[in-house]
Amino acid sequence: MSDASVLSALIAVNEQATFNRWAGFKVVSASAGEVELRMSWREEVGQYNGFLHAGLIGALLDTACGFAASTVSGPVLASQFSVRCIAPAKGGIFVVKGRVVKAGRRQVFAAADLYCQSLESKELTLCANGDAILVPVGIPQ
Repeated sequence: MSDASVLSALIAVNEQATFNRWAGFKVVSASAGEVELRMSWREEVGQYNGFLHAGLIGALLDTACGFAASTVSGPVLASQFSVRCIAPAKGGIFVVKGRVVKAGRRQVFAAADLYCQSLESKELTLCANGDAILVPVGIPQ
């Protein structure tokens, strides 16, 4: 499958997910074993101090790991995932990069990094990272 068709497939899956649409997740790049998502800041995704809510941090990391895994294993479900908040997640844009660490027939190990970017700067600051174990649940694409 070409990178363009992998990207098109993930965009379609993302658009079908009501939560992802509500949160504003956008798939911006994808290839075999890798994906990049972006989300813009809005007040609804923040917590009381004006930072990105940890639940959304987890959702971004989980989605990036799942989408990366799906590019090599077809549809997957998370069996386990962990999140490490490294710095307060504050910015105008949030960029998450997911990648497959190892893909097996029964489990896929993936990891993701979440970066914060202000609207004034193109500099990315690492805010969180995480990893997931995913289980293939369907016929590989």
